[in-house]
Amino acid sequence: MTEYLNVGKIVNTHGIRGEVRVISQTDFALERYQPGKTLVLFRENQAPLTLTIDTYRRHKNFDLLSFEGYPSINQVESFRDGILKVAKEDRVELAENEFYYYEIIGAEVVTEEGKVIGKVKEILSPGANDVWVVQRKGKKDALLPYIDSVIKEVDVTAQKIIVEIPEGLLDDEN
Repeated sequence: MTEYLNVGKIVNTHGIRGEVRVISQTDFALERYQPGKTLVLFRENQAPLTLTIDTYRRHKNFDLLSFEGYPSINQVESFRDGILKVAKEDRVELAENEFYYYEIIGAEVVTEEGKVIGKVKEILSPGANDVWVVQRKGKKDALLPYIDSVIKEVDVTAQKIIVEIPEGLLDDEN
């Protein structure tokens, strides 16, 4: 069975010519949304639908897509709230020290001394660098910036991240 990775969510239609407004969950929008590329649309209680991209453009904070064979708003209205995905084997190769979210989320976070901090539950992209949200037992979530001085080693195979916690980063340290 093919595994899929999220690329974006269709949040609305745009205009009357079959464009949809997408909030992207990919760092490779320009590559993913090239005309002629295919994406798979997943919607609740419906079979996955393979779509071929006809047009792509940016508008405000959205990616606008249209699909071959769907030239009207009436044909794409039912796509709203659907998730666009790509087959896992079609993912883009990353450079060293770059990771897909699915490789990081769920990984155990441990200090260099071996103390378990928790598990990564989500990744935020507020600006200059990503922030990894680490769920801790009985404590508030920890927010770890993805910078070299904090994230020392990432082993995606073992699902383990080794970190150095600067003084004051975790508010509950004694």
